[in-house]
Amino acid sequence: MPVPLQPLAAFDTHDHAQCAGGVMARAESLVAERGLRLTPVRRRVLEILLESHRALGAYDVLDRLVAEGFARQPPVVYRALDFLVENGLAHRVRRLNAFAACMHPGEAHQPAFLICRSCNMVAEAPAARVRAAFEAAAAEVGFTVERLSLEAQGLCPACAQGAA
Repeated sequence: MPVPLQPLAAFDTHDHAQCAGGVMARAESLVAERGLRLTPVRRRVLEILLESHRALGAYDVLDRLVAEGFARQPPVVYRALDFLVENGLAHRVRRLNAFAACMHPGEAHQPAFLICRSCNMVAEAPAARVRAAFEAAAAEVGFTVERLSLEAQGLCPACAQGAA
């Protein structure tokens, strides 16, 4: 049974330093438990993704790394992002062709992504019921879902209020 996600902090006023720090601490523990390594590049890529609740493209991450003195090596960034996604530390947001830090590393969850079309904020929302309904509909026609990406585009509360 999936672990329930906490409220959508991305859309709420919160102490983001504490938010990001807590996620980083959980990520470090998870990597250590699995006997994996959070190399300097992997760590910095995750830190960059944790700086805000926005999804970043691989080249946005690469530009940040280069500005900080890392070599311009796109394959290194893609490998770091692949590692983070494969180990549940980041998600690929297909609609944006970008990546966002997982705000619940180590928790069994398959979120839907809520993407603000105005400010590009991205939040993970619990999607177990939606996923179950989708899989049931697919099963009715004999289809087996192997991978499902749930993404919705709209306005976050702050942008919706500003538009009103």
